Amino acid sequence: MNEIINTEGAAKPLGAYPHARRAGNLLFLSGIGSRSAKDNSIPGLELDAEGNIIKYDIEAECRQCFANVKAVLDASGSSWDKIVDVTVFLTNMKTDFPVYNKVYAEYFTSVQACRTTVEVKSLPTPIAIELKVIATIE
Repeated sequence: MNEIINTEGAAKPLGAYPHARRAGNLLFLSGIGSRSAKDNSIPGLELDAEGNIIKYDIEAECRQCFANVKAVLDASGSSWDKIVDVTVFLTNMKTDFPVYNKVYAEYFTSVQACRTTVEVKSLPTPIAIELKVIATIE
């Protein structure tokens, strides 16, 4: 089985790609960030007139990002407990990792998914976190 999945429960993809794609019993999520599905806003983000980040709230972004991932999993017929691998992209490892790691533990302690966390210079919108997830699906 090969199926494309999109949902109104997560922010619309920024390009020609789906929220997720099923291949057999695996579900591959595209990069899912912290933009709100309701209004495309980023929780806790303040920008100056030129669009530069004044301040952001990594905890709020983590929680929104995880909510978006959950929405895609639910729309796909999978669930949070079926996550097997997570790649996390942070834009400021030194500052954000401790808070992100604490919030991550709240959501993933019982899941025990494999995880890789990397720092990137920037993401396509002024978000501070993005997740790339692989889950199983029945």
